[in-house]
Amino acid sequence: MKVVLLAGGFGTRIAEESIAKPKPMIEIGGMPILWHIMKEYAFYGHTEFIICAGYKQHMIKQWFSEYFLYSSDVTFDYAEGANSVIVHRSTCEPWKVTVVDTGLNTMTGGRIKRIQPYVGNEPFMMTYGDGVCDVDINELIAFHKSHGKIATLTAVQLEQQKGVLDIGGDNAVKSFREKNLADSAPINAGYMVLEPEIFDYLEGDQTVFEREPLERLAAEGQLMSYRHKGFWQCMDNKREMDMLEKMLATGNAPWKKWND
Repeated sequence: MKVVLLAGGFGTRIAEESIAKPKPMIEIGGMPILWHIMKEYAFYGHTEFIICAGYKQHMIKQWFSEYFLYSSDVTFDYAEGANSVIVHRSTCEPWKVTVVDTGLNTMTGGRIKRIQPYVGNEPFMMTYGDGVCDVDINELIAFHKSHGKIATLTAVQLEQQKGVLDIGGDNAVKSFREKNLADSAPINAGYMVLEPEIFDYLEGDQTVFEREPLERLAAEGQLMSYRHKGFWQCMDNKREMDMLEKMLATGNAPWKKWND
């Protein structure tokens, strides 16, 4: 099953990093967060990727074009006018990666619509290029197949970030307590499985996938949620980037199931 990765946005909420490169190419642990997401899927045997690029898309293409050399021991032989490259050892993953320029200002639904020719008439997976998760991908796929609907999204609990106030009718604060899990709400974390019928719900470049298409699927009873109680974290700002970096540095990165 192919994996579609949305990697075309501007990343304005982490502008101090994304001004120089696409947000999915921002590095944690020395590798782009996009690579970490791909390693997650590859751990479960899914190694064919379609990247929906946009903002600074040439940098994504360049990174993958050079990845083989980055992951190899090589000899560059210029002797006697030669210009040859000898690869001695490579740790490059056996992936097939298609990078598609889906436009600079295209919305999420439009980006997915544009890669339809590369997906074909078959189910596929889709997620965002800025969030890591320790969801069991194959269990997610099994759940999707069990219900027969068009779309499955992974739902995680997003905890409240602030203390909780009980405010009375006179605007007086009656009580204050710290947040707890009971205050959290389920959100769409991506890590979706989609049937090819999803393309019928996408009109064009200005279609926002998270609005009309998902709302229509929900209204028609064609959208299911896979409840994930484990780890999920997006990288929307510098604080979250530093947090993920620290997790990797301390060996406490739940999404990292592969061996170095």
